[in-house]
Amino acid sequence: MSVLLTLLAAIIASGACAYHRSSLRTWAVTTIVVTLAVGLLTGAPLTTVVLLAIELLIAVPLLMIHFRRKNISAPLLKIFAKVTPKLSDTEQTALEAGTVGFEGELFSGKPQWHELLKQPKPELSVEEKAFLDGPVEELCGMIDDWQITHELADLPPDVWEFIKKNRFFGMIIPKQYGGLGFSALAHSAVLQKLATMSATVASTVAVPNSLGPAELLLHYGSDEQKNFYLPRLAVGEEIPCFALTGPYAGSDATSIPDFGIVCKQVVDGVETVGMKLTFDKRYITLAPIATVVGLAFRLYDPEHLLGDKEDLGITLALLPRSTPGLEIGRRHFPLNVPFQNGPVHGKDIFAPLSTLIGGPHMAGHGWRMLVECLSVGRAISLPSNATGGVRMAVAATGAYARMRKQFGLAVARFEGVEEALARIGGLTYATAALSRATAAAVDRGEKPAVPSAIAKYHATEWGRTIAGDSMDVHGGKAVQLGPKNYAGRAWQGVPIAITVEGANIMTRSLMIFGQGAIRCHPYVLKEMKALSIPDYSERLKSFDDALFGHIGFGISNAVRSFVLGVTAAHIGESAGDAYTRRYYRKLNRYSAALALCADTFMGVLGGKLKFKEKLSARLGDVLSYLYIASAMLKRYEDTGRPEADRPLLAWAFHECMWRTQMALDGAIRNFPVRPIAWLLHVLVFPFGRREVPPSDRLGRRVAAIITAPGEARDRLLEWAYLTPTANNTVGRMNALLPDVIAAEPVERKFGKAQKAGQFTSHDYLGQLDEAVKAGVIDPSEAALLKRVREGVFEFISVDDFDPAELRSAVTRADEKKVSDTTQRAA
Repeated sequence: MSVLLTLLAAIIASGACAYHRSSLRTWAVTTIVVTLAVGLLTGAPLTTVVLLAIELLIAVPLLMIHFRRKNISAPLLKIFAKVTPKLSDTEQTALEAGTVGFEGELFSGKPQWHELLKQPKPELSVEEKAFLDGPVEELCGMIDDWQITHELADLPPDVWEFIKKNRFFGMIIPKQYGGLGFSALAHSAVLQKLATMSATVASTVAVPNSLGPAELLLHYGSDEQKNFYLPRLAVGEEIPCFALTGPYAGSDATSIPDFGIVCKQVVDGVETVGMKLTFDKRYITLAPIATVVGLAFRLYDPEHLLGDKEDLGITLALLPRSTPGLEIGRRHFPLNVPFQNGPVHGKDIFAPLSTLIGGPHMAGHGWRMLVECLSVGRAISLPSNATGGVRMAVAATGAYARMRKQFGLAVARFEGVEEALARIGGLTYATAALSRATAAAVDRGEKPAVPSAIAKYHATEWGRTIAGDSMDVHGGKAVQLGPKNYAGRAWQGVPIAITVEGANIMTRSLMIFGQGAIRCHPYVLKEMKALSIPDYSERLKSFDDALFGHIGFGISNAVRSFVLGVTAAHIGESAGDAYTRRYYRKLNRYSAALALCADTFMGVLGGKLKFKEKLSARLGDVLSYLYIASAMLKRYEDTGRPEADRPLLAWAFHECMWRTQMALDGAIRNFPVRPIAWLLHVLVFPFGRREVPPSDRLGRRVAAIITAPGEARDRLLEWAYLTPTANNTVGRMNALLPDVIAAEPVERKFGKAQKAGQFTSHDYLGQLDEAVKAGVIDPSEAALLKRVREGVFEFISVDDFDPAELRSAVTRADEKKVSDTTQRAA
């Protein structure tokens, strides 16, 4: 017994040091002292001596730094250099382009929650609020999405003019160049509000403020280029597009076949050094109406006019629309959401070197320029548009479900509908928190490469889920396209957001964990960088420090994962209030599990892991859900810990944790080295999978929130356009919702009298008169029922058309010509 107690004490002491990430010296001293003390107290001298010998045998060589480096780290450095895949220049650029924010804490296995909670609360300035309440509100009031999508396939001229006049295209351009100089949060808020009315308008405004000429000019343009283009871009005098994607290179931008050849050509009688450009681009938003085209291509200098290097690499240029040979103007038609989008072509176009963004010295730096700017644009544009869409789904579906009756009940009362409403409400809460978190990261000066990929993927995926649920709840109302249908176009357009700015399959499979594993890991990048240090002694020192930090990190995460799994995350450091403390502890547990699995997968599979895309995708899911859950907790804190929001937070949090568990389990079950997979399963799930999806009871509370006016619903609908104008059906529905709810008890009284056969009239209005005369309801209640019935009828009605109206304008014009010709002949 004394032997077991001594051994157990030594294990507990070592485990406690690993759990708390004590230094190697502290571990050695603590373990030796505990072993000696317990061994002497329990009377197990032989066991104590053996254990002390083992402990000293491990500790002494490790604590002798020079011995350790020479005899342990040096051989491992040679092995590491052989097995570590060399990063390509493009991969190296991508890794160095962004910054690491709180996602790095989540990858640490021991998040420092105070780092998250001390971040300033994201807030709009007075000027930004005024813009949102003024020009943005006015623009939303001008939007007729049926006219845009069906009749014009474009924005009407007055909308274009308003957007330009009020500098919507200049939100990210500083005031010194005539722009609005807004924060990323304001940029996001504007896009969200516009997206509640029209995906076409939101996309049109998003692109010039996202990855494009303005963003690139701000970071890399010459003073001359900034002073010329930025004031014109700010007021819409110049309309920009950026041509990156082509038929043979989409997400793989570094493989673009479009090229430029540095050469000399006589221009206006002057010999000019420039480039002959040949390119074929497609899917370029705003291209058909663009006046200036940003272009990505590979530049070659065979005559060495710019230097000794022939292949200069990816390069970016700005081409005026007037450039001879530039073919631009035709349109794609992206799933009936007709934002301006089309191809751009050119063959042997000559452009002077002055068109290069930043000038000739930036030739070949295009890939770095793109990846540095892309994370910022991706963090705002699509997540914001998706968030606006899901906010409107809450407003529309929540109100419609309360208004639409079947079997004498609002459809919101049916459990099947309630399940869909819960998803809509819970996922909208998560999506809104996620988009706010990434915008706040940009405003803090970060370049959030990993969070932007998380936000793009999950906001658009959840947008797809919510759009589907909204369609299901609306039923036939959402299927019949027309001016009365506010849901159909959103459903049609969902795949566009899924596909653009890095298709979601690629974003999930390659980018989130692929970048996060190296960028966010506290030691992997240090170990890899150590290999490139020229001086051997310095290289060995750096590698040794990183290696043994990494070993301790791995042991700590194994212990923390097991301990927090055994205790169901009921212990440990935490943050938050009495309600959320358990949530922070759950995140501690899964942070440790993620760090453990990531280390194990990278250590065992090495460079092969990047080809195991399904494993990478699952680990990326874990990182994503931890980040999203953290964003939700930060949002809850920033809004003053409102009790009314707790069902939304709880539903979304439990959904994230259940998905985290399933992603971890899927990764471990499919890990190819089975003994290691079994060990990981014991460490991560010592008592099996215990997380469950949100309960039906919790879902009922979420559904109740989004189907009735209240403070929690109002916060979900922040920045949605809900003014009850003639062009805003959902706004009018939202305004009627209080009356609909007030009418429900009156409807029950009225319905009871109907079933009892108290009325002789078969007409609803006649029955209302009879009900008033019989004293079943009073005149004010009858007026309420009449008002609600008339209002609801408008919202449940659908459109119908004369067959001729559905034929295209071209067909109708041809028919008219035939008719006119026939009449003249007659």
